[in-house]
Amino acid sequence: MERIGFVGLGIMGRPMVKNLLAAGYDVRVWNRSRAGIDDCTAAGAVEADTPAAVAAEVDIFISMVTDSPDVEAVLTGPSGAIEGLQAGALVVDMSTISPAVTRDIAARLAGNGVAMLDAPVSGGDAGAIAGTLSIMVGGEARDVERARPVFEVMGKTITHVGPIGAGQSVKLCNQVAIAGCLQGVCEALSLAQKSGVDPARMLEAISAGAAGSWQLSNLGPRIIDRDFAPGFMVTLLQKDLRLALGAGQDVEQPLPVTALVHQLFQQLEASGNGDDGTQALVRVLESLGQTEVRRGSPASP
Repeated sequence: MERIGFVGLGIMGRPMVKNLLAAGYDVRVWNRSRAGIDDCTAAGAVEADTPAAVAAEVDIFISMVTDSPDVEAVLTGPSGAIEGLQAGALVVDMSTISPAVTRDIAARLAGNGVAMLDAPVSGGDAGAIAGTLSIMVGGEARDVERARPVFEVMGKTITHVGPIGAGQSVKLCNQVAIAGCLQGVCEALSLAQKSGVDPARMLEAISAGAAGSWQLSNLGPRIIDRDFAPGFMVTLLQKDLRLALGAGQDVEQPLPVTALVHQLFQQLEASGNGDDGTQALVRVLESLGQTEVRRGSPASP
């Protein structure tokens, strides 16, 4: 089995590492904060001092960090992976970042004889824990096949979507679809509440029909139970939406609903709720409509 390096041990990275360990992989890790390292080493991972030190001991190096500058720092910055990777190694970036930055990093790594895949994921922390993530992969087909056994430990659906950078483009499409769908879920719940209908009954009635979606089935119940703990934080989706809006501008494709949801999330950030889960979007609708969505008999409109 190939030796795995993993950098970025946050909400998503930790369970992904644990799944790799459970599958028998030798995993070396590094993280900016101590908690992630301690959690993963307790499960059997081996700590290294820097991303370069991780890279020097592995065949496949995986990064799962926040934004484009973070990936650049981890892979090509001082003490970055590029300083330790041997020719023939494979880098797999599973973060969500700019497609253009991905292509630039891949070109730098190629100069050192190192191949790269961009493989962002969807499915949130629940999918990371269960090993059922959807993984969208950009890069050469031979590199995708090399990484497939590793992907299959972490995800259920692995789709090769095109050349390097295409994985990030598809992930941004995914985030655009999520944003529009989540806005619809929050509006539907708010309308039910204001119309004198128990939102729980409304969810039960429409979830199995044409309106059914992951957002409705998974985040709808959390909203009506007033559970805004993050599976995926507002600040992270906002970063993704900024990337999507930039990508749309680059190719002259208007994204009006995405722009609207981005602005509504900005209200949450301005009120200090950026670390809440994305389902907190309903709070903006509640503020506009002077209501509160919750399970049980609502007040009459």
